[in-house]
This record gives sequence, structure tokens and C-alpha cells, in this order.
Amino acid sequence: MTSDLPPAPVPRRALEVALYATDLDTCAAFYADVIGLERGPAVEGRHVFFHLGEDMLLLFNPDASEVPTDNPALPVPPHGARGAGHLCLAAERDEIAAWTRRLRAAGVEIEAEFDWPNGARSIYCRDPAGNSLEFAEPRLWARG
Repeated sequence: MTSDLPPAPVPRRALEVALYATDLDTCAAFYADVIGLERGPAVEGRHVFFHLGEDMLLLFNPDASEVPTDNPALPVPPHGARGAGHLCLAAERDEIAAWTRRLRAAGVEIEAEFDWPNGARSIYCRDPAGNSLEFAEPRLWARG
């Protein structure tokens, strides 16, 4: 089937990742104050975006993002998700230890912390919307 498709370049990275939260203010405060991400554009009650290195974390209220836009200049299709999403942030082992201390000091429960079979370390917690947030060594996904 794919042999009939015209060629296209393979994507190199995710430019945006999206999580969903009905209480945007509380969840946005977590990503700004606890995680330390720089806020980007926001629309009250609809979304708050954050700079994540060269990329963006998009935090949407699904109740608002499921509504079709009435702006013909920005014809973004409706979208949204319900239930817990997942975001994994890259961190080296010593950084993960620092994140563990910071999260605990902020009153955030660490749900799990362990080494994967390849030796890479991960910790997991939840943001205020219930999304799973992981910090993991990049070698978790190293090829070869």
C-alpha cells in the first residue's frame, strides 16, 4: 500500500505536544511555577502554551478546543482528548535526582521511580489535571 504513495521527508521531531486540562489556571501554574517552563501565547479559558526548548507544550481546555473555530484566518480543526495524557521530559540521571527533590518539596507525589532494563532512569508524577509526567534519561530510547 505505501509503495503507491509519493515520497515525503521523514519528520525529524515533534514541534508541538499537547496535554488537556479543564482547569487551565491550576495546570498552567504547575508547568510555570513547579516545572519552570516559560509561558507563551494564551487565550483565557482555551489554552496556555509553554516554550519547551525549541518546541512547544500546548495545554488546552478540551471543552473549548472541541468547538469549531469561527476565525477564517486560523481554520484549526477542532480537537481534544479526555482522560490522562502522557509527557516525558528528557533529563540526565543527576537532573532526575534534582527533579525528585523539587517535586517532593512542591508536594507532588512521585508515583514511580526505577531503572529500565537498559539502565535508563525514569520518575513519574501527575500534573494537576491527572496527566502522567515522566522525567527520563534520553538513553531510554537510544538506538542500537
